[in-house]
Amino acid sequence: MAAGMCVYLMIRRKKTTIFTDAKETTNVSELKKIIQGITKVAPDSQRLFKDDRVMEDNRCLADYGLISTTARAQSPASLSLAYRLENGEFETVDITPLSSPPELPDVMKGQEATHDTSAN
Repeated sequence: MAAGMCVYLMIRRKKTTIFTDAKETTNVSELKKIIQGITKVAPDSQRLFKDDRVMEDNRCLADYGLISTTARAQSPASLSLAYRLENGEFETVDITPLSSPPELPDVMKGQEATHDTSAN
């Protein structure tokens, strides 16, 4: 496998979702700088999580299983983001669930059946 292959990431915090890409060899601290460019929050006030595990700044993304075969553009790897509060503590991870489409109205449900029987 070639070193430095692209990984695609979906980073979520509350109602915010950031899509970005990086190399497998990117350090977590470098990823935080990418996030800073988007959110304007300093890297030392960010904490990233992979599967409820705090990601350490000096580790690379591949150390957390974020590799090109598992973090593809069609299905990016999901990370959580928390910010440092004014008291110096980090907030708890809070991710608002993604919305789901509403159920089809009855009027539209019936259309599928009428199209099938209309060929008389």
